[in-house]
Amino acid sequence: MDRLEQRPARCRSVPDDPGAVRRRSRPLVRLYRRPGCRRQLGAPCGPGRHGGARVLCGRRHAHGHRARRWRRFFRFVPKAGRRGMSAFTVAVVQAGSVLFDKAACLDKVDAFTGQAAERGARLVVFPEAFVSGYPKGLDFGARLGFRLPEGRQQYRRYHESAVEVAGPDGAVLSGIAERHGVHLVVGVIEREGGTLYCSTLTYSPEGMLIGRHRKLMPTAVERLVWGCGDGSDVSVIDTPLGKIASAICWENYMPQLRLAYYARGVQLYCAPTVDDRDTWLATMRHIAAEGRCFVLSAVQSLDRSALPEDYAYSPPHDTPEQVIKGGSVIVGPLGTVLAGPAAPGETVLTAEVDLAHIVEAQFDMDVVGHYARPDVFQLTVHDRSLKPVVFVPNSTP
Repeated sequence: MDRLEQRPARCRSVPDDPGAVRRRSRPLVRLYRRPGCRRQLGAPCGPGRHGGARVLCGRRHAHGHRARRWRRFFRFVPKAGRRGMSAFTVAVVQAGSVLFDKAACLDKVDAFTGQAAERGARLVVFPEAFVSGYPKGLDFGARLGFRLPEGRQQYRRYHESAVEVAGPDGAVLSGIAERHGVHLVVGVIEREGGTLYCSTLTYSPEGMLIGRHRKLMPTAVERLVWGCGDGSDVSVIDTPLGKIASAICWENYMPQLRLAYYARGVQLYCAPTVDDRDTWLATMRHIAAEGRCFVLSAVQSLDRSALPEDYAYSPPHDTPEQVIKGGSVIVGPLGTVLAGPAAPGETVLTAEVDLAHIVEAQFDMDVVGHYARPDVFQLTVHDRSLKPVVFVPNSTP
C-alpha cells in the first residue's frame, strides 16, 4: 500500500455543501490507499487548521466522495502533544481598584470578567484587594504608643467599603461568575465583625462559593489593618478545571505554605498581588518551576489620578504618577512565561494551559514525591480553624 505521513488538522465543512454539519472529527495522521484506487492519496477535504494538511472525516469532501466508505482502510494514530481535553484558556486581570468605592469595584469585576470570558477564558483571576482597594501609602495614624483620631476615621472608612461574604456583596460576585460561566478568583478586603482580612474568594461557574483564603501573614504595616488567616485557609480546591489554590502577595515567600500546596496537588496556582517590583517575575517563575504548576499572577495597575481627592499619598519611587505599576504574568510548569509581564495600564492577559504538561514537567522534579526526602525533612500543617472563643454546652444535670 502507498502511505502518506502528515500532521493532524481540524476538518471543516466544504463551503459549497450546505448540508454539511459543522463538527469536530477525529483527525488522521496516516492515510492508506486501497490497491487499485485512482483517487489522489490524501485528497484535501477543505481548508484545514494547518493550511495544506489532509484528513479524512466522513463528510462530503471536495473530490465528491464520501470518505466513510473507505474508513475501514484507515487507522488512527494519536499525535503526541495534541491539544487534549485537559487544555483550556485562563486569564489574569490587571486593573486598579476604585478605592473605598465597593459598588464601582464590583462593576469593574463584572466588566473585566466579561472581557475575559469573551476571549474564551474559563478561569479568571483578579489582583489582591481589588474590592475595595489597597490603600498604599496610608499609615492610619499609627505611632508607637498611640493612634491619631484621623487614623481611626480612615480605618472606619476602609471597614465600611469591605466585603461581607455571606451578604449582598458575595451575592453580586456569585452572580458575576454564574452570568459569565467562569471560575472566578477575586481579591477582596473581607469584613467579619470589627476585623478586616485580605482574602481571595473563588466561585464556580454555577455561582457557588467554593473557596475562601485569608492571607496568613500580612506584611509590615498591613498588620495594623488586617487580621491573619489560620490553618483552614491552607486549602486546595478540586474543580473540573484542575486543583486551584491562592497565595496572596508575600505569602508566596513562605516556603512552608508553598510546600503544603504542592503536597495537595495544586495545578493552578493563583498569586494575586500589588507587588510591582522587578523581582516579582523571578518569584513567579521560581514557584512554577519548583511546584511544577501553572502560576497566574494578577497585579493591580493604579494611577495617582484615580485616587480620591482627599487621599494623602507620598510616592516612594521615581514614577510618582504610578501608585501600582502592574506586571501581571502567566507562567508554565517549567518556568516558561506564557503571557506578560504586562506593562503599566489596565489589560487582560490570556494563555492556553494544558494540565498534561504538569506530568511531563514532574518527570524530573516532584518536590513532594520522588524529589522529596521525608527521612530528613518533614512539614506538619495544622489545617483546622481556631476560634478565640469556644462555647462548651454544660453537660451537668
